[in-house]
Amino acid sequence: MLLLVPARTYRAADFLAAAGRLGLDLIVGSDGALPLGGRPVVHVDPEDPKRAADRIVASTGPVAAVVAADTPMLILAAEVAARLGLPHNPVDAVAAAADKAAQRRLWAAAGIPQPAFRLMPAAAPEGALRQAAADVGCPCVIKAVSLSASQGVLRADDPAAAEQAARKIRRILAAAGRPEHEPVLVEQYVPGPELSVDGLLTAGDLAVIAVFDKPWTPEGPTFEETLLITPSRLPGPVLAAAVCAAGRAARALGLTHGPVHAELRIDERNGRARPVMLELAARSIGGLCSRALRFGGGASLEEMVLAHALGRPIPADLGHRPTGVLMLPVPRPGVLRAVEGRAEAAATPCVTGLTISIPVGQQVHPLPEGDRYLGFIFAEGDTHDRVEEALRAARQRLRVVIE
Repeated sequence: MLLLVPARTYRAADFLAAAGRLGLDLIVGSDGALPLGGRPVVHVDPEDPKRAADRIVASTGPVAAVVAADTPMLILAAEVAARLGLPHNPVDAVAAAADKAAQRRLWAAAGIPQPAFRLMPAAAPEGALRQAAADVGCPCVIKAVSLSASQGVLRADDPAAAEQAARKIRRILAAAGRPEHEPVLVEQYVPGPELSVDGLLTAGDLAVIAVFDKPWTPEGPTFEETLLITPSRLPGPVLAAAVCAAGRAARALGLTHGPVHAELRIDERNGRARPVMLELAARSIGGLCSRALRFGGGASLEEMVLAHALGRPIPADLGHRPTGVLMLPVPRPGVLRAVEGRAEAAATPCVTGLTISIPVGQQVHPLPEGDRYLGFIFAEGDTHDRVEEALRAARQRLRVVIE
């Protein structure tokens, strides 16, 4: 198997461990120096996928499957799989899934439920963004089309605030090295419970492997992820409608094979619960959140993804015991000096793990400028409430020192 690992990712160790448990003969492609257990690495440039695919095909020989460990390698993985005649998503579909503006246009054409939106070019005339905010209705959300993990996403409560938010997001895009001409999205703010759906596509059919509720979803102005708990507590018909919407959304983008991660809100206005698509990625859940999941025989989500790529059956037992993960956002800008209280937090009843993912001494930025979380806390319990309380208690025992 060829595993494509970007230089900057949370996911490398978990995918390597999964490959080891499955006994795979692994070839690794990467654009950086990674701690990959002494394995040889084929150096590739995901910014030039056609040339990188040429190099991979020429140097690796036959492989049974190609998997991207994280977002920057998704287009390259599709390109290589196409060259080798392996099951894969079309390159154009993967590119569309990585572009929030393309998603919105394709979903609109397919009649997928989503927020009302307007696309604002960088060269839009003065006053156009205020008008767009008024058109979709306030409050609204201003969003970068190319960033992820809630980076470059802000709520605005009136057209003037929308204009200010857009200026801030353009500064964030410039700092991230994005092109000056990149547009921003102006979209309707949808209130209501938020959830995520993870699944595996086979010939366009979506098999759900996890649904996370997000009971602490913020209402703005920023939208950092915080608490995720599975299995979902949504009523069966609402959950079924959300899964159906995620599957339709994936197919509307042209995705047919491999993992997807969908984000939705349940719009409860007008007296009914209607799933509304927010975003969808052609990968599994990000960060270290997959560590909250265990399937039949103790399999990890990464094992599920690798096994599916090889055409192997996935476990029938998807787990029903409540588990959760608390993503720790960066509280303020500065230099991280310490995270105190780790031992006390890790000893909280029902807590199963705690990882601080930013080394001491690094400069940190909160959302919407930042693109990393401080760390992750994991818990498991007999009830959803017990998991939620354990994660809340563990977080309260941490003291973050930032200068």
